[in-house]
Amino acid sequence: MKKRLTAEGAETAETAEKKTPRILGELCVLCGKPPHCFALSSGLLASERGIALIVSMMAMLLMTALGSALVVMTTIEAKIAKNYRNHSESLYAADAALERAVDELRAIPDWNTLLSGAATSAFVDGPPAGPRTLADAATLDIGAALNMANCAKATGCSAADMDAVTLDRPWGPNNPRWQVFAYGRLSDMAPGAMAHSPFYVLVMVGDDPSENDSAPLVDGVSPGNPGSGVLAMRAEAWGPSGAHNVLELTLARTDSTGPGPASLRLLSWREIR
Repeated sequence: MKKRLTAEGAETAETAEKKTPRILGELCVLCGKPPHCFALSSGLLASERGIALIVSMMAMLLMTALGSALVVMTTIEAKIAKNYRNHSESLYAADAALERAVDELRAIPDWNTLLSGAATSAFVDGPPAGPRTLADAATLDIGAALNMANCAKATGCSAADMDAVTLDRPWGPNNPRWQVFAYGRLSDMAPGAMAHSPFYVLVMVGDDPSENDSAPLVDGVSPGNPGSGVLAMRAEAWGPSGAHNVLELTLARTDSTGPGPASLRLLSWREIR
């Protein structure tokens, strides 16, 4: 009995196998395709050879994409950290230059010599004009930097340019006319007393813009002048990768009659963005 069932099963499978091409052929005729199309498709679908290669390639592409994204993110994070460090160091460099300049201002009794450009700091590295080569081989022109502060142009500034009312200089004829006071490499400010610094600093002085005498080259002396005895200062620092920072402050002389250097009081301090 078992043998007969087995034989019948084998015969049924064999019969079905023989009928399959005929059925596929009939389907291909109905679909308008060649008779071998379904047989070929059936064979390809039944075979799993090569699927591991496809999966491996897809996984490899995915890992490559993830690795590339991580490399890009790491590079960007490193650049952000470097720019932030350079910006912070430029801020400290400008502040250090201001502190050095303020110490020297105490010993200058007549601030009109500062406003006219006659009095300068001992911290200079040559004539107050011309190009300077920075640590990253970039070039800085002190005269152009002074003009940018006075009239936002690298070329020479006329009196009308410096008196023009702008967003950064809204005081008109009382706009400060900056004069170069101190400039040089920060590492040369106190040789041997500080770590090497790649920053170059420039300090400028000018009349306080709160004055109302329309005479930016002379410190106001009239009793009703709110800027009398007040000096404006501006410090700029340049460093690697285009790092640049600007600080401005105002100082007031509090004691100019007693012996010794005058006492100074800080009225304002701000970072120029």
